[in-house]
Amino acid sequence: MEQWGVHMGVNRRSFIKYASLAAAGNAAGLRPFGALNALAQNSTDYKALVCIFLYGGNDANNMLVQFDTSGYANYASVRGPLALPQSSLIQLGAAPNFALNANLPDIATLFNANVTAMVTNVGTLVQPTTRAQYLAGQVLPVNLFSHTDQQLEWQNASQSSSAATGWAGRIADLTNVAFNPNGKVPMITSVAGDTVFCNGVKSTPVSVSTGNVFNAQCSEGTTECAAQQATAQALLTFSSGLSLVQADQGIMTNAYGYAKTLSDAVQSVTPLQTVFPATGIGAQLKQIAQIIQVRAALGVSRQIFFAGVGNFDTHQNQVALQGALLAQLSPAMAAFYAATQELSVANQVTQFTMSDFSRTFQPNSNTGSDHAWGSHHIVMGGAVKGGKMYGTFPTLALGGPDDSGSNGRWVPTTASAQYAATLAQWFGVSAAQLPTIFPNIGSFATNNLGFV
Repeated sequence: MEQWGVHMGVNRRSFIKYASLAAAGNAAGLRPFGALNALAQNSTDYKALVCIFLYGGNDANNMLVQFDTSGYANYASVRGPLALPQSSLIQLGAAPNFALNANLPDIATLFNANVTAMVTNVGTLVQPTTRAQYLAGQVLPVNLFSHTDQQLEWQNASQSSSAATGWAGRIADLTNVAFNPNGKVPMITSVAGDTVFCNGVKSTPVSVSTGNVFNAQCSEGTTECAAQQATAQALLTFSSGLSLVQADQGIMTNAYGYAKTLSDAVQSVTPLQTVFPATGIGAQLKQIAQIIQVRAALGVSRQIFFAGVGNFDTHQNQVALQGALLAQLSPAMAAFYAATQELSVANQVTQFTMSDFSRTFQPNSNTGSDHAWGSHHIVMGGAVKGGKMYGTFPTLALGGPDDSGSNGRWVPTTASAQYAATLAQWFGVSAAQLPTIFPNIGSFATNNLGFV
């Protein structure tokens, strides 16, 4: 199924499509949560990764723009109708030769405050690749310019869309027992549906949706489904707005246990004071912040979250469409960072973007741009070594040294696996575990880019 230019493939682990099933009654073995306000919610060892996937292929060329005189002139000349007026751009005080899209004021402020970094020209790679090697047909990721394949390859870090597990899932496989021995919920939670990013071999993610309890579907018989639908409706009376499914038929009982655990936990603490924007991504990040707030009650010291926003597949009317999406992303990420400050975990939570690919530097004939390759990404959090650009910014020349062809499809100078491995090591993954999680990481000179 395609949504926002996204392939939401239902794999063997999944049993509900955009479903929201609630917990019924008290699951066996669950502790009462009436006294949760008395529990300390701080953990000095706690860490969380929050992935925000920009579905459809975000045009990084209009997100981060060269601002110096010659750089901007070149940009404006090639981009034509897609060129943003220089006067509209937000110059980065910490990197004055660059500027952000006018719809990213919060990101610019946090970049200048040294809690946000930009990682440039990142993309799926099997091994380091130059323009000449690409043109010679060197080993390359599968179906480079396909939404479906590139979304999967960013999420599985295997450079092949056939891999059934994601890099977050493999992290959970290797570390969950050590980090969360008393965890009452899985390490990984998605607030954007079923994704390969979350799937492991031994570990099982949960999926939380923002109040979508009316159209729950399940794979059991009519009687069982009716009972589950009834319990889902019970969530309508919960002030938390949490609804949850478990992406594995084999542990259906746990699905309701997890839902009960989360719902009771969130209802038992003082609501967050941070105000989130009333957008889809705002609601997703608020839900993640609520879950982080009750981390002590959930018995976890490590969590990974997945959120998503789109459609960035801007083949036409790009300036307006992308601008509107970035205008949703910027305040949502800033609100989430503010929530981590409110919860005193700003240094322990890192949010970061991923996307299918960037767009061609050269516009198409419909005031849009087409599928490309290397892109720029945002990393935010108190532990981020912000106010800096990481990686190598491409030479913006059609047919130039960084162009895979003649339209401005930049050959990545940083692999998505290197980007992910940097985040994984901050999270607590050891050097010995990296090859299992990122099979091709040994092909690159470094496995840590140093931005966090």
